Amino acid sequence: MKTSRSHSNSRESLAGEAYVIVRERILRGELPIGNVISRRKLAAELGMSLLPVSEAFQRLEFEGLLESRPRAGTRVRIPNEQDVRGHYVLRQALEAEAARLFAEVATAGERVELQKLAARVDMLSAQTDGDRFLYLSLHEKLHRRIAEGTRCQPLVDAIEKNHVLALTWLCVARSSSASQPGRGHRNLVEILVKGEPVVAAEAMRAHINSALENTLRRLEPYFKLRETNGTTYARGLSQAAAHPAAGLVADAG
Repeated sequence: MKTSRSHSNSRESLAGEAYVIVRERILRGELPIGNVISRRKLAAELGMSLLPVSEAFQRLEFEGLLESRPRAGTRVRIPNEQDVRGHYVLRQALEAEAARLFAEVATAGERVELQKLAARVDMLSAQTDGDRFLYLSLHEKLHRRIAEGTRCQPLVDAIEKNHVLALTWLCVARSSSASQPGRGHRNLVEILVKGEPVVAAEAMRAHINSALENTLRRLEPYFKLRETNGTTYARGLSQAAAHPAAGLVADAG
């Protein structure tokens, strides 16, 4: 019994390791939307059996990061427009409530930290040759800090789960030329730290709506690819997607 339990724990540990590796590669852009992934090749690369890799893939499919088809394989999921709009409906509801509660109960220290974090996020958003993963990590951290400032752990958990999928859609492509740092997140945070709950909630709704429109523009080439290649996993799909998306400006929201 002890040996069986030890084997199970070891497999779960390997599955967790494979999950983290694949998820990070997706977020870094090393595995772009539409990219086909071989379980066997990944298992061989990581020195694992197929079982923990398959378990990691199942978790990533459940979270909406991957999709699989019989005899076609597994790829980084290509969303459709309904996926994206539905995601942002939920995101707006969660984060508007988080903004309202943050404005009510956040400490002075949390408000100061959020202002500093917003400045960093806005600065990184304008750096076309910057560290994409750092930008995504800080962007996610900013929205998580707003949630944490509410003192409502179920809300924190729901927002964190909601962000996992969205991160694969952010910064699909960068503009080819540098731009001046925007103030999208700093403007939002300036409203949140003033402590007016209703105004804070409305500001967050507007912020999320803007993010939705930007995301739809960036992902439009992928929507078209899904329509034409939805049932087949072409090996060159990610390369085909890269060209029409070029030049789209990243603004995560």
